Amino acid sequence: MFADRVLSGMRPTGNLHLGHYHGVLKNWVQMQHEFECLFFVADWHALTTHYDNPQIIEKSVWDMVVDWLAAGVDPAHATLFIQSRVPEHAELHLLLSMITPLGWLERMPTYKDQQEKLSGKDLSTYGFLGYPLLQSADILIYRATQVPVGEDQVPHIEFTREIARRFNHIYGREPGFEEKAEIALKKLGGKKAKLYSELRNRYQEQGDDEALESAKALLDEQQSLSHGDRERLFGYLEGGGKMILSEPQSMLTAASRMPGLDGQKMSKSYNNTISLREDEASVAKKVRTMPTDPARIRRTDTGEPTRCPVWQLHQVYSGDEVKQWAEKGCRSAGIGCIECKQPVIDAMLQEQRPMRERAQLYLDDPTLVKNIIADGNEKARKLAQETMRDVREAMGLSYG
Repeated sequence: MFADRVLSGMRPTGNLHLGHYHGVLKNWVQMQHEFECLFFVADWHALTTHYDNPQIIEKSVWDMVVDWLAAGVDPAHATLFIQSRVPEHAELHLLLSMITPLGWLERMPTYKDQQEKLSGKDLSTYGFLGYPLLQSADILIYRATQVPVGEDQVPHIEFTREIARRFNHIYGREPGFEEKAEIALKKLGGKKAKLYSELRNRYQEQGDDEALESAKALLDEQQSLSHGDRERLFGYLEGGGKMILSEPQSMLTAASRMPGLDGQKMSKSYNNTISLREDEASVAKKVRTMPTDPARIRRTDTGEPTRCPVWQLHQVYSGDEVKQWAEKGCRSAGIGCIECKQPVIDAMLQEQRPMRERAQLYLDDPTLVKNIIADGNEKARKLAQETMRDVREAMGLSYG
């Protein structure tokens, strides 16, 4: 129904680290060449937990966008924008809140989870309870078909699908829907209209899923139909009403767990990170002073790689040959820990060099970043306004 459109966002939390690169940005860089991609700075989401310290948000926004560009996210292939610069997100969030049962929000697994994790903060706010709905509005406003997420975020996408379904059910039965669908059908031309009707009957009378897919494919090919007519015919096909909001799919991304300097997951809260653009001397020093297998007190002691945080970094950065060399050298005490760390340092620096070079361009001329975001805001806003026109019309708020 909609061409594959990917939407993904990130809260501005300051400089990004290699965990963000391996967990998210690498996927973004790949996806931007395969799909229509929209990547946004979720600054309103940052306020749901940092409402009492907004000063850090603005600087974090620009630092983060520079990191995206440094990692290889390309504004020629993807739309980069800031959530709060597209006020339609807030309007859709408000309108969806009118039909969202409170119990759906209270049942979200992350709601209780985050409250426990951030127990030092007062999170008994309306904004925090409603943030999954704001997340749904972020997705639905662009009629995104794919949302890249890890396993833990799948319930959020399922929630978004339920919201879209509920909205379409309540507001999709526009007055005279069948008549309007029949008029739209005539616009297909005799041959295609006949084929559509046959496929629709096969699906509705026999539950033939192949007929449904063929009819959807037929509609996808019709360039001359208006958006409204196309949506009427999609709804008519399945016996429902007009499809106003599309149901997105979860796109499960490879969960790349980047180990930190202490062997735990790389995270600012553990203070075990290496920034995306950290300078070379600092990266080398951090890796050289990393803890290793506690059993290797002296250079002559043999070690066990599976007990060593450096071995985990070899899994990310080293090829089979280097891994065999490190494993054998550790277990036989043939190499020392400093020696074992050097290939990791070399590989990290090699990965970061092009990032630092790309970032320098934007650090030298910050207006470049501002212009990229201004363009992205404009593109995103046009798409959001199209959706809101349909939403207002469906809810009787267009007053045309």
